[in-house]
Amino acid sequence: MEINGKVAVITGGASGIGRATAELLASGGAAVIIADLVETLGDETVKAIEAAGGRAAFVKADVTNEDDARRMLD
Repeated sequence: MEINGKVAVITGGASGIGRATAELLASGGAAVIIADLVETLGDETVKAIEAAGGRAAFVKADVTNEDDARRMLD
């Protein structure tokens, strides 16, 4: 699957498997939205992706909350 130029939304993307997935997709050319509850880790992940030449943004979101989930996708 071609991911270059696509946008990926990774829930739980600030650490662990989510962070690894975000970094992998960004290295393949996807712009990555990292959604997580932990803002400090989310910001660190964004900085790491950008330092490697990728594009990323962080959204603090609880995906069990409908308003947060909508804001995350907006």
